[in-house]
Amino acid sequence: MTADASPAHYDFHSVERRWQEEWAKNSVFTVPDVPPADRPKYYVLEMFPYPSGQLHMGHVRNYALGDVVARYKRARGFSVLHPMGWDAFGLPAENAARERGVHPKEWTLANIAAMRETLKRLGFSLNWDREIATCLPDYYGKQQKIFLDFLAAGLVDRRESWVNWDPVDHTVLANEQVVDGRGWRSGALIEKKKLSQWFLKITQFAPDLLDGLKTLERWPERVRVMQERWIGRSEGARLRFPLAHPPEGLDAELNSVEVFTTRPDTLFGMSFLAIAPDHPLAAKVAETNADAAEFIAECRRLGTSVEAVETAEKRGFDTGLKVAHPFLPDAAFPVWIANFVLMDYGTGALFGCPSGDQRDLDFARKYNLPVTPVVLPAGETADTYRIMDKAWTGDGTMINSGFLDGLSCADARKEAIARLEGLGVGSGVVNWRLRDWGVSRQRYWGCPIPIIHCKSCGAVPVPDEQLPVELPDDVTFDRPGNPLDHHPTWKHVACPKCGKPATRETDTFDTFVDSSWYFARFTAPHTATPTNKAAADGWLAVDQYIGGIEHAILHLLYARFFTKAMKQTGYLDVSEPFAGLFTQGMVNHESYKDQNGNWLYPEEVERSGTSATHRETGTPVTIGRVEKMSKSKRNTVAPSAIIDRFGADTARWFVLSDSPPERDMEWTEAGVAGAGRFVQRLFRIVTQVAASCPVDAAPAAEMPEAVDTLRRTTHRTIVAVTEALEAFAVNVAVARLHELTSALADGERAADQPGMAFARREAARTLCLLSAPMMPHLAEELFAIIAPGAGMVVAQAWPEADPALLTVTRVKLAVQIMGKLRGTIEAEPDEDAATVIARAEAEPNVARLLEGQKIVKRIHVPNRIVNFVVAR
Repeated sequence: MTADASPAHYDFHSVERRWQEEWAKNSVFTVPDVPPADRPKYYVLEMFPYPSGQLHMGHVRNYALGDVVARYKRARGFSVLHPMGWDAFGLPAENAARERGVHPKEWTLANIAAMRETLKRLGFSLNWDREIATCLPDYYGKQQKIFLDFLAAGLVDRRESWVNWDPVDHTVLANEQVVDGRGWRSGALIEKKKLSQWFLKITQFAPDLLDGLKTLERWPERVRVMQERWIGRSEGARLRFPLAHPPEGLDAELNSVEVFTTRPDTLFGMSFLAIAPDHPLAAKVAETNADAAEFIAECRRLGTSVEAVETAEKRGFDTGLKVAHPFLPDAAFPVWIANFVLMDYGTGALFGCPSGDQRDLDFARKYNLPVTPVVLPAGETADTYRIMDKAWTGDGTMINSGFLDGLSCADARKEAIARLEGLGVGSGVVNWRLRDWGVSRQRYWGCPIPIIHCKSCGAVPVPDEQLPVELPDDVTFDRPGNPLDHHPTWKHVACPKCGKPATRETDTFDTFVDSSWYFARFTAPHTATPTNKAAADGWLAVDQYIGGIEHAILHLLYARFFTKAMKQTGYLDVSEPFAGLFTQGMVNHESYKDQNGNWLYPEEVERSGTSATHRETGTPVTIGRVEKMSKSKRNTVAPSAIIDRFGADTARWFVLSDSPPERDMEWTEAGVAGAGRFVQRLFRIVTQVAASCPVDAAPAAEMPEAVDTLRRTTHRTIVAVTEALEAFAVNVAVARLHELTSALADGERAADQPGMAFARREAARTLCLLSAPMMPHLAEELFAIIAPGAGMVVAQAWPEADPALLTVTRVKLAVQIMGKLRGTIEAEPDEDAATVIARAEAEPNVARLLEGQKIVKRIHVPNRIVNFVVAR
């Protein structure tokens, strides 16, 4: 396009498509498996999406942020890996198969195709040649190989575990899927059931996972704290409380109850011993006590999530059993089954010290159990101190504690542990909240666990040459439960060891497994082994990982575990998967309801001021609060509709400009329309510069003030945008580009001054380069106009500021009268106060307003303000 032919309106429809085709034709985003030696590498990755079929604006914001980083780093000379894939297994696809009568694979692949098309329309600089989908055998077959290597390395275990069992859907449910004691989908009362489950031994890496957090300096502090708490290292004592009078015939291992406590100093304050409803001793009591059995059943219906336990009323059942105390030989304490004790935490039992724990105090008050204070707060007197309705959890001096009396809590802990060890009934230990990761799921649409069960040989790994174990396509969903269990042939195989008839494992992997190593597969997605070690070691760790805070614990923790386990099994050499982590905010929108209380999509609503009506019927619409976009409330905006109406760059510019990327943002029609207007304005300004300023325009030897100002603004903007992108403050970069655009437009007023044509072309060219990470299509189109023959923006180096143009030669000061702005003046930096005040007093508007006034005070704030205080 020649300068003379430049249009007044930006046709984003044709421009965006044309540049996307140009990037693809030239393979500009393709990088080799092993990073090139002549350039530094940079690996940027956004958490890959579940293929639900429809991208939402949260996706757009997430991937736009990643694309800014990728394009910026590429311009800075890095070889950039920026891949894309699909977290494609999971229950939603299986539910769709049941509800819509389609196969999960068909549903998933169709959704992937739709979402891929939208991502491509947005112009993200993705390595599409590395695309993966976790539901394809080429991916999950490599995952099966990793699992078998973990098994051989002793990192896998199979054992019985209590689970939430849905008797209608015939599947295990996570705690979060149990709502008011019922299955979230079937509504059936949930049962607690023991099943044989496969576990990954994440607990073996608990110290490494905790220590590794200290090295993750570019992670948000709150994420590191959340993981630290989840791992949960605590020091304390492990001890056994023997039953005071064990019933006849009781198994020997049940004659005592093991407890872990972080407060052995408070043992003298013991009031009761509580065991989990799933504790073996509770089960034994329930065999002969119907009331105990019913209480346990009620507890199981409650659910076992921490949230469910913490919010439920604290209830217990007195078993009639008592335990002896290690330090009080003449005392015995009742054993209660309590609904607030979880078998998955600690040992499934605890000793209750009501004076030092609020939950224990509430329980003791409910069942009239004794409360003995054992820690005296500073300023209190032992003879008069009492525990009322609040437990004392702070430090103090030990009282009512025999040989511990008078010690501090810290010293008492050490002494109590020493006594326990001396008596041979306990020891000091480090305990971890973290539990091994149960990965078995009773559903079809997941990665098959590569194990064959043989009556003679037990659990036998599938031989490598038989991998991948592929899911059968010919399954039906007309019966509850796992279709793999119902398949007539798939699970029936010969044992690899003895050749006898055997059966495949029909459980499939938790989908968190799929997302725990995908970042490593991206480094060489077509290799025959799970990783190409040279590629993995060359690209990893991921330099910048981007995703939602909702994944702060499980996904990120599992990915860190997988990395350490893959290092142990020889797949890679890094210890941490993600060197930098950024958690972006959500995209919010108003919600709407019609007169019948039905949710409405934004495109169904006509807004007018503070009111709204239905576009078709004209009836009033209730405007709800601004909240996270969700399909259930229909307050979503389809990116494809925005692209059709405004263009991809407008959508990108708006999600990047509204607020700091770590904060939530509100999607508004006015906001995106404003972004669209800026896109058109920038196009008009740059094309006008290209048409009016000669390509060979030269700088002036002596720059007039307006020219000097524009050139300095251009070069300061280079520094400001660079600093903002390095700090992930993309909205700040956007604001600086708005300012440079306005400065470029203002330059037209002095177009005839010497050197202004050069300054304007320089500013326009710089705008193209600096805006390219955010608006790549527009930047390419404008660069082709303003710098013909220079090649594509995507191939250009990031601009460098001229240090000579960064020094401040003039500063602008506000001139106030009684604190109100009345004019502005310019001065040299740090110019003497008398000269500046005199210039301010002579400013025409200020001089007019001061005429006849008595100035009682002249205030000068260097380089900022002159304020005149006048007599009233």
